Amino acid sequence: MKLTIIETGQVPAAIREAFPDYPEMFRRMVAQADGTIACETVSVAKCEALPDPAALDAVLYTGSPAGVYDPEPWIAPLKDFIRSAATARTPQVGICFGHQIMGEALGGRVVKSEKGWGVGRHTYEIVQCPDWSGAPCPPTLSVAVSHQDQVVVKPPSASIIAKSDFTPFAGLNYEDFPAISFQCHPEFEPDYAAALYKARRAALGDERAAAAVTSLEGECDRRLLAGWIVSFLRANAGN
Repeated sequence: MKLTIIETGQVPAAIREAFPDYPEMFRRMVAQADGTIACETVSVAKCEALPDPAALDAVLYTGSPAGVYDPEPWIAPLKDFIRSAATARTPQVGICFGHQIMGEALGGRVVKSEKGWGVGRHTYEIVQCPDWSGAPCPPTLSVAVSHQDQVVVKPPSASIIAKSDFTPFAGLNYEDFPAISFQCHPEFEPDYAAALYKARRAALGDERAAAAVTSLEGECDRRLLAGWIVSFLRANAGN
């Protein structure tokens, strides 16, 4: 299987030299869970053309500083790509911005949340345990986040995997075609998440940034979620 990673954003310039890019973070995440999955990158953030989704084994959309409502020239084509991939039954995975743009493209709604920034290690209640996840599922999932936008209207074909008071639609499982998405960042190593919060101190404020960094000391389920993503991809290979 080959996973096509659609790069929709880049690591902030202030810390870019110290960390790998987002596609490499996902390659490492996937390799830890299953070393047999090959990865390739298509960067819409760098103006690369999108391929035919029907010709791909599976697709993953990365996080981005952009919002789905921003006038970036690649956003409308990416929404069309997502809908075409759903029609072709190409397995799709969305993370953070990827979660949001999938939700927007597939009939939901995304806005900049009036709740403000979500940062640090967030804990979600697991609402359902999909067949592909493996059993038993834990009652909660704790993973680092970094977002202002949220899905506020659930796409009609999606059911909720994970939720919290802060993020009611934190994880979605699409019923009519193979697609899943999560608001959190399983690809973030703790040192990168900490550096990101510190780099955004001006936007977050000193107290919130410091609390976000401290929260990373708690137990993290990023590898469990990575395993779920790989299980989903394997369960839907060739569909």
